[in-house]
Amino acid sequence: MMKILLADDDARLSDLIKEYFDGEGYDVAHAWNGREALELMAEEMPDIVILDVMMPELDGFETLKQIRNKSSVPVIMLTAKGDDIDRILGLEMGADDYLSKPFNPRELLARIKAILRRASQEKEDDPTADIELSGVLLRRKDRSVFLEGELVELTTSEYTLLECMLMAPGQVLTKQELSEKALGRKLTMYDRSLDMHISNLRKKIGNLETGDPRIKTVRGVGYIFVANEQGA
Repeated sequence: MMKILLADDDARLSDLIKEYFDGEGYDVAHAWNGREALELMAEEMPDIVILDVMMPELDGFETLKQIRNKSSVPVIMLTAKGDDIDRILGLEMGADDYLSKPFNPRELLARIKAILRRASQEKEDDPTADIELSGVLLRRKDRSVFLEGELVELTTSEYTLLECMLMAPGQVLTKQELSEKALGRKLTMYDRSLDMHISNLRKKIGNLETGDPRIKTVRGVGYIFVANEQGA
């Protein structure tokens, strides 16, 4: 049974989510604030975490920050409708996805299934099939990434995006392809999460020795991972 940790101080919404997910066969642990969520993280070892941004004692951002210091567990942030700043900040800090309130529990479940399905597929890959290109080493056996020999901490979504691009070096991958492969959903018109994940990934893996970016934007199409010998 998949374990979900839900941190939200909205009693009505939390009860609704827990009841719905219990009926779908998920084990849901509930925390009223970020501090309780961190305590339950150690006890429950959840497969995925759902964090509300606005919580007492310890808000969602600080909770996410502390989680990322210790774990790469997938995290979905719950934000206020139309609050782009919260969504962008959450993604920059390492959230894998976000959902604006109010929402249908079915949509939240669909996001969770997509993330967990992606993680499960990655575990089935050949654990010996490491990928090394342009100073970046991706080790599938333990899902670790090294840049010029130095360990780089990536979120689940960042790791999957990098893996997708390293498997197709020099090829343009459309935003739609990357969204479906790495985020597990079709790209919608106003969804900026893919671009934010790419931006975070760029910051972490840096540029080539030439100063050119390892991940190049193909305007209006998508992205391409550039190998040394290909230049910019």
